[in-house]
Amino acid sequence: MTATTLTTPDRRATVPQWPAGSGGPGALAQVFSRIRDVAVMTRRNLVHIAREPMQLSDVTVQPVLFTVLFIYVFGAGMSLPGGASYTSFAVAGLLTMNLVTSSMGTGIGLATDLASGMIERFRTLPMWRASVLVGRTISDLLSAMVCATIVAVTGLAVGWRTGHGTWSVLGGFAVALLFSYALTWPTACLGLFAKAPESAMSVGFVVIFPLAFVSNALVPTRHMPSWLRVIADWNPVSSVTSEVRNLFGNPNPLPPNPSWPVVHPLAAALAWSFGLIIVCAPLAAYLFRKRTTD
Repeated sequence: MTATTLTTPDRRATVPQWPAGSGGPGALAQVFSRIRDVAVMTRRNLVHIAREPMQLSDVTVQPVLFTVLFIYVFGAGMSLPGGASYTSFAVAGLLTMNLVTSSMGTGIGLATDLASGMIERFRTLPMWRASVLVGRTISDLLSAMVCATIVAVTGLAVGWRTGHGTWSVLGGFAVALLFSYALTWPTACLGLFAKAPESAMSVGFVVIFPLAFVSNALVPTRHMPSWLRVIADWNPVSSVTSEVRNLFGNPNPLPPNPSWPVVHPLAAALAWSFGLIIVCAPLAAYLFRKRTTD
């Protein structure tokens, strides 16, 4: 009689598919594995930007142009209550406005990766599915930091000064960057929903443009028609801009009979920021899973 030896396949040699993720047997190992996946995806996006620096034009060239043009064009004919400096008034608004308009990069980047088939390549790797989304938003947050720095440097060059200490000023930048990061999640949803990068860009412009300009970023809302002033006062961009001005120690004139977000800009800014993340991050994960499931 001949003995037959049965061999059991080595399961450790099997490469797990995308939905399985990559992680060790314990929860802590899985957390570190996911952090590593996010770091790899973030680095991938930064390397892609380094190879094509023109992608950063919206956070490098645009802030300089917006800051110089709006301050000298609007400032030439703008009169603020009490004779306050328009430059001091405008820089916080320009900071928020530039961060808002540049947030569309997240949606366009995801739509481009989907259209080019890059996401299909990622699916063959033993990685955490959501790392594609988280890595994209983190890399765009780093780009937003570059944008904020350029706005600040350009503002200082044209005469902007703060009235509060260093920690208060850093708090103002933190509020603006938190809102910028929060906006990357709804724009990610838009990029995942769109069929092509061009669609994401055009629809995003229609949404982002009024969001940035129907606010107190460039002009006080007190001079707007009553119906438009209500919209502007409840615009999250107005809340973020008002709180940034308060933390910078810059003039922030209030409209008559101000709405709740105008009186409590910090609470409104944080509520909008965390609300967008809480609602749109799971929605983006769902849309991503739907777009990448056979």
